Amino acid sequence: MVLDNLGSSLRGTLETLQGKTRLSEEDVEAVVREIQRSLLQADVDVSLVMELSDSIKTRALKEEPPGGTSARDHVLKIVYEEMVAIVGESTEIPLEPQTILLAGLQGSGKTTSAAKMAWWFSKKGLRPAVIQTDTFRPGAYDQAKQMCERAEVEFYGDPDESDPVTIAREGLEATEDADVHIVDTAGRHGLEDELIAEIEEIEGLVSPDLSLLVFDAAIGQGAKEQARQFEEAIGIDGVMITKLDGTAKGGGALTAVNETDSSIAFLGTGETVQDIERFEPNGFISRLLGMGDLKQLSERVERAMSETQAEDEDWDPEDIMKGSFTLKDMQKQMEAMNKMGPLDQIMDMIPGLGGGLMDQLPDDAMDVTQNRMRSFEIIMDSMTEGEMENPRGVGASQVRRISRGSGQDEETVRELLEQHKMMEQTLKQFQGMGDGDMQRMMKKMEQQGGGGGGMGGFGPF
Repeated sequence: MVLDNLGSSLRGTLETLQGKTRLSEEDVEAVVREIQRSLLQADVDVSLVMELSDSIKTRALKEEPPGGTSARDHVLKIVYEEMVAIVGESTEIPLEPQTILLAGLQGSGKTTSAAKMAWWFSKKGLRPAVIQTDTFRPGAYDQAKQMCERAEVEFYGDPDESDPVTIAREGLEATEDADVHIVDTAGRHGLEDELIAEIEEIEGLVSPDLSLLVFDAAIGQGAKEQARQFEEAIGIDGVMITKLDGTAKGGGALTAVNETDSSIAFLGTGETVQDIERFEPNGFISRLLGMGDLKQLSERVERAMSETQAEDEDWDPEDIMKGSFTLKDMQKQMEAMNKMGPLDQIMDMIPGLGGGLMDQLPDDAMDVTQNRMRSFEIIMDSMTEGEMENPRGVGASQVRRISRGSGQDEETVRELLEQHKMMEQTLKQFQGMGDGDMQRMMKKMEQQGGGGGGMGGFGPF
């Protein structure tokens, strides 16, 4: 995750405060130094780093911890609140007809982001259209067309037209029935005058309701000057940060937000069109500090379940809470999990499982888990209808047959059956629970793990 080193290093520093009820100036200095070091390594602008660290130091030394709050939790609360303030509010994205102009350098991920945003709007019940005006980069038209096909959204481009302004004009006319127009512009390797002039001309034609600057999370100190020039040319209403699924530093993008006096609109978290999130500062910082993000998790679960059900209308996830839990149900749940995104991202959203606990896992732990899930899927594909409906009736001879048919060892087959048994027993505990019971359980999780909606009890720390 972006700035992930800050979260891990800060957790280590906070451990030194374990058991203390009051903070000394030396304690606060140690925390502030760790924050400064991590932010500077992440390419956050020096002035922003000093602003944040000064605020944290002042508050930590002057504010008295509330009764019953440890010194460690008090510092964490201050860090959380000050970092939320630094990243600011999320860019307002109204769910109504509008035109969005995307700007950014070549390689920032604009074309992919255009399709992702269109997919996001389509899931909100609007009809989006992407207009590709990039005539500079070879392959831009084909890439945009393919991405929009995957997103199942309307697309316009003209590979035979060399004037991007003409394409923008004709694109608006050809897609006039769309609710949301997303206009993707050309990028360059640098901010040439030609690029700025082209964007200004397109901006004048399409009159966007929102101009979003797309930044690669790995961008460094150059972000400040680039953001300033785009701001002067077309005015920037928000930023989309892309490629947050790798080891990107991310600080430059936060600097760009500050330079344009705007806010973050979206986060790109992977390669597929579904890998997009609306930026929520509370949840973003909460995940960063290992405190989970139940809101984003619930949105991903709901989306994945609805998509899985749409592919198989005979399967209803609500039936799981009412009756028996079969291997077919487990298979559908695994399909839904695959749609939710990388497992390490999902773990980060669960209070108590992200942050410090994730730091302690071996580097290949997530890969092992993903491989095991794939093995389970292969095994289930080799099972009969009766075995999928009644896994408790699978005996030793059937285990041997399933193992041979799937190419997986017998131990893995037995692990699948045991995993199903455990899930079945867990689900039985939830059957019959009312909405109030579920809400109380979710609230308890937040308090134990410090979920994204509030500070909770700072469980992971």
